[in-house]
Amino acid sequence: MKTNIALAAALAAATPLAALDLASQYQAEPHLSPLPRTDAERARIAAATSPATDFTAPEPFEDLPAGAATVRARTDDEAFSQHSATLSFAQELEFKLGNGLFKKIWVFSPASTKASDGLGPLYNARSCQRCHLKDGRGHVPEQPDYASASMFLRVSVPGPVAPELQEISDYIGSAPEPVYGTQLQDFSAPGIAPEYRLQVAYEEFEVALNGDEPATLRRPSYTAANLGYGPLAEGAMLSPRVAPPMIGLGLLEAIPAADILAHADEADADGDGISGRPNLVWSREFSKIMLGRFGLKAGMATVHEQSASAFSGDIGISTPLFPAHAGECTGQQAACQTAPHGGGDSRETEIDQPNMDLVTFYSRNLGVPARRASGDPQVLRGKEVFYAAGCPACHVPKFVTHRLADRPEQSFQLIWPYSDLLLHDMGEGLADNRPEARATGREWRTAPLWGIGLTQQVSHRATFLHDGRARTLLEAILWHGGEAEAAKSRVVALPPQDRAALIAFLESL
Repeated sequence: MKTNIALAAALAAATPLAALDLASQYQAEPHLSPLPRTDAERARIAAATSPATDFTAPEPFEDLPAGAATVRARTDDEAFSQHSATLSFAQELEFKLGNGLFKKIWVFSPASTKASDGLGPLYNARSCQRCHLKDGRGHVPEQPDYASASMFLRVSVPGPVAPELQEISDYIGSAPEPVYGTQLQDFSAPGIAPEYRLQVAYEEFEVALNGDEPATLRRPSYTAANLGYGPLAEGAMLSPRVAPPMIGLGLLEAIPAADILAHADEADADGDGISGRPNLVWSREFSKIMLGRFGLKAGMATVHEQSASAFSGDIGISTPLFPAHAGECTGQQAACQTAPHGGGDSRETEIDQPNMDLVTFYSRNLGVPARRASGDPQVLRGKEVFYAAGCPACHVPKFVTHRLADRPEQSFQLIWPYSDLLLHDMGEGLADNRPEARATGREWRTAPLWGIGLTQQVSHRATFLHDGRARTLLEAILWHGGEAEAAKSRVVALPPQDRAALIAFLESL
């Protein structure tokens, strides 16, 4: 793992992808207006973000994972739904307006309420909140006749690399499935066939842990049943996705790209077995290649583009960035293309830019709850185990955000997301075998861990990993493979009391 920002250029030169000038070309941040750091600030940041070495007491500011933006840790299911503590009174109103749009239940066109019509015609959910339940994780559908879900299947087929992306020598070409597009929608407007029904089945198996502690994992299999428009194309690649939590997104967006790239080690130059790689993606918002930060494979560069894409794909709502009124339906789905829609009035799209700005502001400013019991002896022992197992090689604890003149709510904060936002090979067990930009079918973005101990409290049916297969944090760890195989093996070999301490530490985050 590389922690010195000055190494970014050297690492880019060392990688076999010499065309990827990570130190310059892909550090552009048109979504931000950062102020340059002084030498004194860089020295302070290096000291503040250095790895922990003393596990007898919490580190300074460790109880504030979002810095000054941290919110109190509630004990109910609203723990992820608070606004960042750094918002002004006027910004609190903006946040509440965005919250209203995030929860808005969209309806089919035509409708008497023009501001709420345009749903679908194909869709996965009727609102953002119905996937990101209480702003937290989604649920895996438990029965074939489910009435709502917060999980879907992405789909694509192999395809060419677009001309604007060909300078990325290892970009993996793909294309939408010719009939079904880029994701499968399981609900539809009256008179229009839904695309499919998601079916999930599990095979359980035992894993042996040191100390005779029992552990049972479940291996999922997914079926796109009841396909409404014929069979999938030959070579179609499916990937299950559960909606992730929404907290802290604006702070992740404000981390300097150079600081993220400084942790990349594509050729594993230090020989630690960890080869974090940045995903490089085409930004529709800025018409350029940017560092991917959001999505389970870091396939989106900004919160705004991620939000607009979800409106189009998940709800079928057109936005200025994704203006198709039929949402994600393809030219092969004639009834969907010709169905009534909610665009064409003074807003032009079914949600206009001022309202998209409110949704983006809301999404950027959902607060990260404060740590709990960080000084508890078992939690401190668990933190020591976390470090000894090698987990911080990917789950990087700390960053300092840019100093931002136009976004003081995210400006110059010491944050503790426990993620490097890079891609890592997680092994065959977690592979979806579907690439996304530079991400291979075995690679996933390191999931941030902040707030993970409140998952059960917020979502009630807590599940973990990209597809919700893990029912506990221990199960999630035991699914780690690939670059994380050595760390997982160390956890397996721990005495039970140290494994319990590790889980206590994670639950305190």
